[in-house]
Amino acid sequence: MMRTTHEIVMAGFGGQGVLFAGRLLAYCGMMAGKEVAWCPSYGPEMRGGTANCSTIISDESVGSPIILSPSALIAMNKPSFEKFEKSVQPGGLMLIDSSLIDTITKRTDVTFVAIPATQIANDMNAPSLANMVLVGQLLKQTGLFTMDEIHKGLSKAISTRKKDLYDMNVQAIETGYNYSISN
Repeated sequence: MMRTTHEIVMAGFGGQGVLFAGRLLAYCGMMAGKEVAWCPSYGPEMRGGTANCSTIISDESVGSPIILSPSALIAMNKPSFEKFEKSVQPGGLMLIDSSLIDTITKRTDVTFVAIPATQIANDMNAPSLANMVLVGQLLKQTGLFTMDEIHKGLSKAISTRKKDLYDMNVQAIETGYNYSISN
């Protein structure tokens, strides 16, 4: 059996839910019996400032939560895309919110996917769930988790005071997963 390690960096403005998205993936990994690490990072002015997190999901022990060359990047704004674009390993995945990022990569050694996550979330009347739309597309591109593992992870990751948003989160993930890329 081939051992796999996924090193994912998610980045955007504070308030876009990048830390929650990373924490969700970590919980999904735990529920799937994987080794995980989750390392959040945000500027001093959380909402509106920059935020990013590193999530590692592996079949083997994780030695450090630091990711220098991610296998996947989710960028929710242009400054984050510009900051992390060059660090994605060759053969890796770059996933951007094309509602907020009006540029594409010049790199030809990565899979580049642009999805209008903010627009999709707005169309669902759930503007705060663009992060989950992108997580859905990440799952489609990587096959990282089953929907059952996502449900289990989401039930652990979502806070008690936001339990009423569980179904909307699932819908946003499924919408992102089912979004077809035409390029």
